[in-house]
Amino acid sequence: MQATDNIDNSDLKAELDLLRAAATEAGRIAMGFFRQSPEVWFKGGNSPVSEADYAADHYLRETLTAARPGYGWLSEETADHPDRLGARRTFVVDPIDGTRGFVEGRTAWCVSVAVVEAGRSLAGVLECPARQETFWAVKGGGAFLNGQPLKVREAGERMRIAGPKPMIDKMPVHWQGRLDRETYIPSLAYRVAMIANGVLDATFVKPNAHDWDIAAAELILTEAGGKLLDRHGSRLAFAGSDIVHGALMAGSGTLLDVMAGVLASHDG
Repeated sequence: MQATDNIDNSDLKAELDLLRAAATEAGRIAMGFFRQSPEVWFKGGNSPVSEADYAADHYLRETLTAARPGYGWLSEETADHPDRLGARRTFVVDPIDGTRGFVEGRTAWCVSVAVVEAGRSLAGVLECPARQETFWAVKGGGAFLNGQPLKVREAGERMRIAGPKPMIDKMPVHWQGRLDRETYIPSLAYRVAMIANGVLDATFVKPNAHDWDIAAAELILTEAGGKLLDRHGSRLAFAGSDIVHGALMAGSGTLLDVMAGVLASHDG
């Protein structure tokens, strides 16, 4: 039995309350730079990071680690340290998921924060201030958007799918005619949340997603009745020594089963 099985509701509520308050303020900080031509740098060649990312990350780290000094810390904008592997719980954070869209002035970006224990997210929040949306979930307690419960969409004749075109193109021919393809969504976390919200039916995810991109969104989708799985059909584990994932799929029902066949044969 995993350690997470014995967590009481008051403990989860306290974790969620902490994350929501911190994410709200981090979102406010980020909005102070939004569409204000923030300074931007590039890391790893073509991945942008802005002064807004650093400001939100600094606030989140100072606030969350002060509130829970024994927790580990894993963030896209903070150098990783192996000490976190000895912590029972870890904050997994992306101060702005969808930085490229943020810099371009698009609204589909979010502050992503989660608390992880034994590889699973216990509580997660996506704060999307440019859209006035807040997604949240706790393990076993459902998923919500601005206080309204979320549930994945029931399968219909037409289905909306997102993700890399080469992967969608590998769907069986008899499914192609049922699929409407969503345009590019800069934030992976927000894309997964769109499935939880019933706006999308599914998405493929190209290799190289990191824990901070999906730890909160995966819990929100799971609590809404969907799944985010790897190419072997397995649920993901977070905050371990390996924080990078291969090709993934997210969705529910029969469509997800068909996508599994595509991923099983995908290179990468």
